Amino acid sequence: MRDSTKDGGPAFPYQHDHGNHPYEQAFGMTLRDYFAAAALQAVGHGDSDEKVARYCYQLADAMLAERAK
Repeated sequence: MRDSTKDGGPAFPYQHDHGNHPYEQAFGMTLRDYFAAAALQAVGHGDSDEKVARYCYQLADAMLAERAK
Protein backbone atom coordinates (compact mmCIF):
# COMPACT_ATOMS: atom_id res chain seq x y z
CA MET A 1 0.00 0.00 0.00
CA ARG A 2 1.40 3.39 -0.91
CA ASP A 3 1.92 6.20 1.56
CA SER A 4 -0.51 8.91 0.41
CA THR A 5 0.98 11.41 2.88
CA LYS A 6 4.04 11.55 0.61
CA ASP A 7 2.48 11.27 -2.85
CA GLY A 8 -0.94 12.86 -2.35
CA GLY A 9 -2.77 9.63 -3.07
CA PRO A 10 -4.38 8.86 -6.42
CA ALA A 11 -4.87 11.80 -8.80
CA PHE A 12 -8.05 10.49 -10.43
CA PRO A 13 -9.49 7.64 -8.35
CA TYR A 14 -12.78 6.08 -9.27
CA GLN A 15 -14.97 3.15 -8.39
CA HIS A 16 -16.84 1.20 -11.00
CA ASP A 17 -19.59 -1.37 -10.51
CA HIS A 18 -18.99 -4.37 -12.79
CA GLY A 19 -22.07 -6.32 -11.74
CA ASN A 20 -20.50 -9.44 -10.20
CA HIS A 21 -17.49 -7.48 -8.92
CA PRO A 22 -18.94 -4.30 -7.45
CA TYR A 23 -16.76 -1.31 -6.77
CA GLU A 24 -13.58 -2.20 -8.60
CA GLN A 25 -11.15 0.62 -7.86
CA ALA A 26 -8.60 2.17 -10.18
CA PHE A 27 -5.98 4.59 -8.95
CA GLY A 28 -3.53 5.29 -11.79
CA MET A 29 -0.96 8.01 -11.25
CA THR A 30 -0.42 9.73 -7.95
CA LEU A 31 -1.19 13.37 -7.33
CA ARG A 32 2.58 13.91 -7.00
CA ASP A 33 3.12 12.46 -10.49
CA TYR A 34 0.32 14.64 -11.86
CA PHE A 35 1.79 17.79 -10.29
CA ALA A 36 5.25 16.94 -11.66
CA ALA A 37 3.84 16.41 -15.15
CA ALA A 38 2.02 19.74 -14.94
CA ALA A 39 5.20 21.48 -13.75
CA LEU A 40 7.09 20.06 -16.73
CA GLN A 41 5.05 22.32 -19.01
CA ALA A 42 6.42 25.45 -17.28
CA VAL A 43 10.04 24.38 -16.80
CA GLY A 44 12.73 25.34 -19.30
CA HIS A 45 14.34 22.45 -21.13
CA GLY A 46 17.91 23.77 -21.35
CA ASP A 47 19.17 21.45 -18.61
CA SER A 48 19.72 17.70 -18.64
CA ASP A 49 16.64 15.48 -18.57
CA GLU A 50 17.56 14.25 -15.09
CA LYS A 51 17.87 17.79 -13.73
CA VAL A 52 14.52 18.82 -15.24
CA ALA A 53 12.81 15.71 -13.82
CA ARG A 54 14.32 16.30 -10.38
CA TYR A 55 13.17 19.94 -10.41
CA CYS A 56 9.63 19.00 -11.48
CA TYR A 57 9.34 16.59 -8.56
CA GLN A 58 10.71 19.27 -6.21
CA LEU A 59 7.94 21.56 -7.42
CA ALA A 60 5.40 18.75 -6.98
CA ASP A 61 6.60 18.16 -3.41
CA ALA A 62 6.27 21.90 -2.70
CA MET A 63 2.71 21.85 -4.06
CA LEU A 64 1.82 18.88 -1.87
CA ALA A 65 3.32 20.60 1.18
CA GLU A 66 1.36 23.78 0.49
CA ARG A 67 -1.80 21.78 -0.09
CA ALA A 68 -1.38 20.07 3.30
CA LYS A 69 -1.40 23.41 5.17
